[in-house]
Amino acid sequence: MDKRIITWQEFGDYSEKLAQLVIDGKGQGIDIVIGIARGGLPLSMVVSDRLRVPIDFINIKSYKGIGLRESPQILSILYENLSGKVTLLVDDIVDEGDTMKVAIEHIQSTFKPKQILTAALFTKPWSKFKPNFSVEVSSDWIVFPWEKNEFSAGGK
Repeated sequence: MDKRIITWQEFGDYSEKLAQLVIDGKGQGIDIVIGIARGGLPLSMVVSDRLRVPIDFINIKSYKGIGLRESPQILSILYENLSGKVTLLVDDIVDEGDTMKVAIEHIQSTFKPKQILTAALFTKPWSKFKPNFSVEVSSDWIVFPWEKNEFSAGGK
């Protein structure tokens, strides 16, 4: 698997592309954006701003180290009431799809939103979950600007 390092400029460009895909695909029908921490936080802020809708965050942990996956666990709650709202769930990457599935199940069972849509910059070709909006399908190991030290020789 090739490692692909994304710069802040590239991240900004990809974020704008994703926001435009959402706007073109759903228009003004989205009521709120939910960012999945950690990687979905900066991206969801951009998308929320471009859609001009409120934002909230959910923290889901599914890695315990580099490449070491575990069952996704919800670590924080949402503060916004999503009942009856069209909700856009945003993350940086959809790998196997388990994190998105857990987030959707939690939001549906807790709030009963009108609709949940999903968006990610990158989707892995082997993912069992396909987001409604994605900029690119890639099998590369994507390293975002906020992850540089994690994947360097000195990172943990």
